[in-house]
Amino acid sequence: MLQQTQVKTVIPYYLKFMKIYPDINSLAKAPQNEILHLWSGLGYYARARNLHKTAQIICSQHSAQFPEATEILQSLPGIGRSTAGAILSFSRGQHHAILDGNVKRILARHYLISGWTGSTKTQKELWNKIEKITPKKRCDDFNQALMDLGSSLCSRSKPQCNKCPLMTSCQAYKNDLTQHYPNSKPKKIKSEKSTYLLMLTSDKNEILLEQRSEHGIWGGLWSFPQCQTLDEVKEWLNNNQFNSQVKMKFHPEFRHTFTHFHLNITAVQIQIKTPGIFTIHEGNNKDFVWYQPSKALKLGIPTPIKNLISEYYNN
Repeated sequence: MLQQTQVKTVIPYYLKFMKIYPDINSLAKAPQNEILHLWSGLGYYARARNLHKTAQIICSQHSAQFPEATEILQSLPGIGRSTAGAILSFSRGQHHAILDGNVKRILARHYLISGWTGSTKTQKELWNKIEKITPKKRCDDFNQALMDLGSSLCSRSKPQCNKCPLMTSCQAYKNDLTQHYPNSKPKKIKSEKSTYLLMLTSDKNEILLEQRSEHGIWGGLWSFPQCQTLDEVKEWLNNNQFNSQVKMKFHPEFRHTFTHFHLNITAVQIQIKTPGIFTIHEGNNKDFVWYQPSKALKLGIPTPIKNLISEYYNN
């Protein structure tokens, strides 16, 4: 959860998650929908899917015992070199270096390492440096200290260099270059995409939701059926036997930004008289469900979709 999300945001999610899934066996047996439901709002949903898959692999292939070999750990979904090192140094006391965002920032400033820290060349230099300086004794304390230093004194903006224990040896501080390191990521103009989301509402005051593929945006979550053009909207309705819609309302367009692009969304609220081909509630077609908040279904729903649903039921 802490990958790419701040601690203060994670805490309530973590506490609730651990209360429901206190061990690896309960997590492995859980339906993915319930996990995504608990994760809704944290973003980067591939992390939740990878966590679930990893728990299942550990239970089925490793007798529910966490692997202690870094090579095995790195073969599991969602676990890379730095995460594997952190897990084994903290839980097993093994000698492994780590290289999260905080550590990258400290190294770049302390040694004046140029280049964007996400580039292959710069990461190679950072790994070489951190592996040389990570001590064999109390490796876990060293790793924790670096992460704490980076999240507090050596922060991204407004670092408190006058309080830093590395002040006398930090090259960026000595040369008054702290604000210039690490170097910024090369700017890239995000592309824009547009889409229509179909909010089909029934005479029973329900909304049709579709489970998305695991690949792509909002993977595995429940959203509204999506079309790229108005012609596709009409075609989708016809193909699914929604020929008797009685009312169509276009919501104002809004933008949702992902890591690599902006998505301009127009929600089309469509009131229908018949359920089309989706006649069995919560059954028949596993990819669709007629949703109503009172049903208390445990579904992972992206924040923009949650907001649209809330707006519909509160009006």
